[in-house]
Amino acid sequence: MRASPVSLFLLTVVCIDAYKPVIIVHGILDGPKQFQTLSRYIEKVHPGTQVPVIDLYDNLASLKPLWKQVEGFRKAIYAIMQKAPDGVHLLCFSQGGLICRALLSTTPDHNVDTFISLSSPLAGQYGDTDYLKRVFPECMKKTVYRLCYNKVGQELSICDYWKDPHQRTRYLKSNSFLPVLDGVKPHKSIKAWRQNFLRIKKLVLIGGPDDGVITPWQSSHFGFYDSNEKIVEMRNQEFYKNDTFGLKTLDARGDVSACVQPGVKHVMWHSNFTVFTNCIEKWLT
Repeated sequence: MRASPVSLFLLTVVCIDAYKPVIIVHGILDGPKQFQTLSRYIEKVHPGTQVPVIDLYDNLASLKPLWKQVEGFRKAIYAIMQKAPDGVHLLCFSQGGLICRALLSTTPDHNVDTFISLSSPLAGQYGDTDYLKRVFPECMKKTVYRLCYNKVGQELSICDYWKDPHQRTRYLKSNSFLPVLDGVKPHKSIKAWRQNFLRIKKLVLIGGPDDGVITPWQSSHFGFYDSNEKIVEMRNQEFYKNDTFGLKTLDARGDVSACVQPGVKHVMWHSNFTVFTNCIEKWLT
């Protein structure tokens, strides 16, 4: 029996409505225009999906302090959440992954289903890269802490997640963002933030060894250097073992997925179709 035109129309509407909005948050020194290709990928495989790319703190404005950016992105994203009773997905690139982490931890009634972190310095950044030279042209990685670990430095976004493994005491004392978010710097809301973060159903971590910007690249999977600049993997990190922000619990639930994709440069993650098909597509239903 052939389906009537009305039935086909209703089926199409149901399928379109089944896809949750995919909210994209850009990274440092870029903006919405860099995500046109990724938006097209999503819309092609899941027709009718809403793919808002948040147009805030673009380009040089992305250097503003991260807590300030979190507040701005929260307002924009919350408005989308309220119109999506079945939930939304967050797809956040580079510095945007840290903004999304903070947003999730500090928003008690968010309805984010899957948080996809695309090549983000989730465990911090420590490396001489082109991005660093654009912000601090006269500095080497060993001296950046002098600029970052003070009140003035904390007004620059990159300083909010600059994590010098040789200056841990200064990092914990002076950094007002990442150690607070990780829960390794005590604060009164640590338990509430942990519960908020655990509202997500899935955490997807994407990164790779040829990134060239995220340093170490394992930071995209919550790994980082020890004081000898040897990599400590996620499950051996202090914040994981103490479950300070919920990562261990999420992993125990089976809700942490890691995707390693070699051969991808940092600025290509959001336009690489292989990355999309291997690491992103299946989580967007």
